[in-house]
Amino acid sequence: MLNRLFRTRPAQAMGRALYASAVEQSRSPALYDGFAAPDTVEGRFEIYTLHVVLLLDRLNGQGPQAQETSQALYETYVKALDHALREMGVGDLSVGKKMRRLGEAFFGRVKSYTAAFAALPATADLEALLARTVYADAPESRAPALSAYVTGQRAHLAARPLEQLLEGQVDWKTP
Repeated sequence: MLNRLFRTRPAQAMGRALYASAVEQSRSPALYDGFAAPDTVEGRFEIYTLHVVLLLDRLNGQGPQAQETSQALYETYVKALDHALREMGVGDLSVGKKMRRLGEAFFGRVKSYTAAFAALPATADLEALLARTVYADAPESRAPALSAYVTGQRAHLAARPLEQLLEGQVDWKTP
């Protein structure tokens, strides 16, 4: 009986698997070499968040199971950010404030990416968003090239069967 009570819900396991896939894809050297994404804490945060947003975008409006998986993905993302802050040496008293700022940044990114995706096939909004987030402190911006990668990944994810995502399987395109 206790086993049933504490067993991980399938959506939680799938959210964790999707998160792991987003992290793996965001660590692809091609994103940092080919697209010149800054290899800094901020640059990695932006690339990592971008891949989580792509998955959330794909799951959006796809029914209750997709909504539950999407929520599990988001919760896993937040827990990982909390863990990363603590590993970086942020004190317990400061973690809450920093998490609040990161949460606000994340929801701002989701809102901005959603608006930029709504404007597609025109890519000007997406390119401007990438320039001010991913490339904010970079000496050069390859926003048009990264925009093409993002729209390609988004189309690729949209063409994949939803059932694969709900099973925690993501078939990312190679950058």
